[in-house]
Parts: sequence; structure tokens; C-alpha cells
Amino acid sequence: MACKFSFVSVMGVLLVLTIFHDPIIVDAGQGVPEVALFTFGDSYYDAGNKAFLGKNKNPPQNLWPYGKSRDDPNGKFSDGYIVPDFIAEFMSIPNGIPPALKPGANLSRGASFAVADASILGAPVESMTLNQQVNKFRSMISTWSEDYIEKSLFMIYIGTEDYLNFTKFNPTASASAQQAFVTSVTNKLKTDIGLLYSLGASKFMVQLLAPLGCLPIMRQEHGTGNDCYEPLNDLAKQHNEKIGPMLNQFAKSPGFQFTVFDFYNAILRRTQRPHNYRFYVANSSCCGVGTHTAYGCGMGNVHSKLCEYQRSYLFFDGRHNTEKAQEELAHLIYGADTNVIQPMTVRELIVFPAGANMLESWEPNLSSVRRRPSTKSTSVYRLLDLVG
Repeated sequence: MACKFSFVSVMGVLLVLTIFHDPIIVDAGQGVPEVALFTFGDSYYDAGNKAFLGKNKNPPQNLWPYGKSRDDPNGKFSDGYIVPDFIAEFMSIPNGIPPALKPGANLSRGASFAVADASILGAPVESMTLNQQVNKFRSMISTWSEDYIEKSLFMIYIGTEDYLNFTKFNPTASASAQQAFVTSVTNKLKTDIGLLYSLGASKFMVQLLAPLGCLPIMRQEHGTGNDCYEPLNDLAKQHNEKIGPMLNQFAKSPGFQFTVFDFYNAILRRTQRPHNYRFYVANSSCCGVGTHTAYGCGMGNVHSKLCEYQRSYLFFDGRHNTEKAQEELAHLIYGADTNVIQPMTVRELIVFPAGANMLESWEPNLSSVRRRPSTKSTSVYRLLDLVG
């Protein structure tokens, strides 16, 4: 890894970012170094890897109506682009990053190692644990130079499958059993992030878990109507509370840099006050069957319904957001400078000097910070989140 920068040089970079930061994304790639993007996790980040692992070479996400808004069903769990596609676009990565398992893919600007149904613990059928994804990256590491890896962005979102399966098979688990399970999951997550760091990664964006009990499929399965299934939300909150202290420990290591996206509150606000964010339906999904149209989207043996106007929905299927929602979230993550991405935006993380140490421990305050809009022109995405 590169040598550490001086305190003065890092302060200089932060001063420039503070003075000249403009939350409007006009030419998002301007001034950003040409680096790679690597994603790890589950179906939320999967760029198409699932089709190369499962026995079914044409899984539902490879078929209509997935990709409908782009006329391109390409293995992504959305009606169009997913968050990493937009982040890649902001980073001036043409055509996004390919699935790492795709034969002959152009990996020069990174790859997606995320796989649908992935978990942190266990051995998922026809999927990969996070550890297996990291080891796949290790097997391909000669594709990129050490310096390039150190400067590149690593995005992680995983854990949904662990907690959905835990509540499914342990519906009456005691509080102590829940705490023990969360500790097991986050300890393994820490180990896997540490392995990535040992392989040369230094810039991490870790996405907190969503309010899992508010997913349409969970409302439908547990019969909660318009209410969320709170036992799952409680597990997600316990998980999320451990991420900040974990990353602060890593930040003591040379050159380790991070930022955290509060996906939990970003989604919760949109489910509670959808009209504030220009959504009209947030409890049910656009595609599927059932009380919340949350099951079976794209499955040939299920006569699923498809909404007429995807952009009015927060969720496309029972677990995944519409392209409109994914784009909005990507803007918040990359450069809209809101209260849901701390301690810096992803754009700031990318331009932060590689090899430099973060200056102080991050105190998690994502759910309570309320910043006033800048007197400068402000991104519509930031304004929506502030008033939400």
C-alpha cells in the first residue's frame, strides 16, 4: 500500500472538498480519478452472476418484465438499472461493471461479485457466501494492479438472507439468541472485510441493511397489512448498530477508508411518507401476486400482475426497488451530501488520497442528523431527503 499522507495534506483535501463541494450531480465524473468499482453482496447488487451459478440458465430476473424500463432483462433485480449501475455511470465507467462470472467480460474498470441469495453465514444453494465472493476476487486479482485496487471503490451490501432465514426457522427466538446470531453475522462480516483489506482494498462503502420487515414480501408472508414485520426490523437495527464500531476499528489500520450508507432510514422514510419522495405506492410491489403483489415476478408458472407505471412504485418486486428508487438512492450515496451517507459521500471517498488515514473516529448519527439545505443550488434528491 502507498505510504500515509501527512495530516496537513489530508486537511488540505478536506478543505477543498468543503469549499467547492456542490451536491448537484451534473457531470458526476468530472474531477474523479479513473478507478474501478467492485461490488459484493446479494441480489441488490447482482449484475447477473446468478445465471452463471444456478441450474436454471434463464432465471426470472433474466426474463421480462425485469429490465422493462430499459428493454433489457439482463439478470438484475429491477425494472432497469440498479444502484451500482448508476454509481458506475457517475464514475464514467461505460456500460457499467459486468458480472465477474461472465466468461470473457471486460473487467478493466471492475466487476460485480454479488450473487442473488448470497449470505454471510451458511452455504447457500446455487449462490455464494461473502467469503466465497472475496475468494473469487482473490483468484482474479492479477487482472488489476496493486495501485489500481488501492484507489478503487469497494461496495458491500449483504445480510438480508441471513436474517430472513433466521426468523423463518427461529420465529420465537429469545432476545439473547437474536443478539448471539447478530454477533455471529457481524463478526464474520468483519473477517471478510478484513480479508478484502489484506488483498489491497482500502476504500469501502458499506450499506446498512434495509428495514427488512417493511419489504412487501415480508408484509405479505406475515400478514401485517400496512404495518411492517417488526421482529425483522429489530434484527436489522441490531446488525446496523454494529457496523460503525466495526469500521472505526478498521480505520486504525494504515490507509483504511470508509463511508456508510444508511439504507435503513432512506427506505423507511420512503415507506412512511412516499408522496414526499414522489412515490404513490410503497407497501406493495409493482410486479407479483398476492395481497401485496410481492411473490412470483417473472416466474413462468405464476400469473403475476404488472403495474402500469413503475415510476410510481418504491418496490418493483417483493424485495427490490424500482429503477427510479435505485437512481434516487445512488444520487444520495454518490454526491448529494445528505444525512444518509457519512462520514463522506462516495465521490469524496474516491478522491480522498489513497493511503491516507481518516482523521478521527466516526460517531454514527445517521438517523438523527438533520442538516439545513445549502443556500447554494441543492440537489433535488437532497431536498427530498431533508423534508422527508
